[in-house]
Amino acid sequence: MNNLLVLGGSGRTGAHVLAHAAQHGHRVRALVRDPDKVQAPAGVELIQGSPADIDDIRRAAEGTEGVISVLNNARASDNPWAKPVSPPMFMTAAARHTLTVMGEQGIRRIVLASTQGAGDDWARLNPLVKAFIKLSNIKAGFEDHTGVERVVRASSGIDWTLARAVTLTDKPAGGPVRAAEAGTEKPGARINRADLARFLVQTIEDDAWIRKAPLVWSTRG
Repeated sequence: MNNLLVLGGSGRTGAHVLAHAAQHGHRVRALVRDPDKVQAPAGVELIQGSPADIDDIRRAAEGTEGVISVLNNARASDNPWAKPVSPPMFMTAAARHTLTVMGEQGIRRIVLASTQGAGDDWARLNPLVKAFIKLSNIKAGFEDHTGVERVVRASSGIDWTLARAVTLTDKPAGGPVRAAEAGTEKPGARINRADLARFLVQTIEDDAWIRKAPLVWSTRG
């Protein structure tokens, strides 16, 4: 699979996805709001637009064979009580648009960055963690990730993977990365964004974890 569309390529994890995919010889196209603000690696084509607009996704997806989505429901800062800046359920709407376009254009493969605690994994979270999420503005992101999972799982004819990352950090890549289905192993506490990006690209290359939602963590670092 050589032609990839990346959604969320202007973000902190997305930048690593663009770099890793380009280094591995993929032809990468990224849909971004402002190409002038994205320092993309050589060979990455930046398409101006928004994943909130289905026609922008249609333009960006033409000729691609797979999609990696690292979209995020953003807040004004990393502070848990920082004000959300993304529209409500932004990622869910974008996922719905993306799956529609994939059906129209015959694209079968998508790998999406999700989070520990999304969907049916919520029941496995520590009660104190659940209470903290519910009290803070982090809850908007969790609700949106769960919405994405519902939309993706309801799709037909799509080979999807939902990579449920544990707490993300901005440390340099530390690897190796471990992935396991929820409830089968105790995950580590963190994963570096660069390591998550490498996992996402490798998963789409290997056609691994199809129609599954593994937890993903760094085994060290």
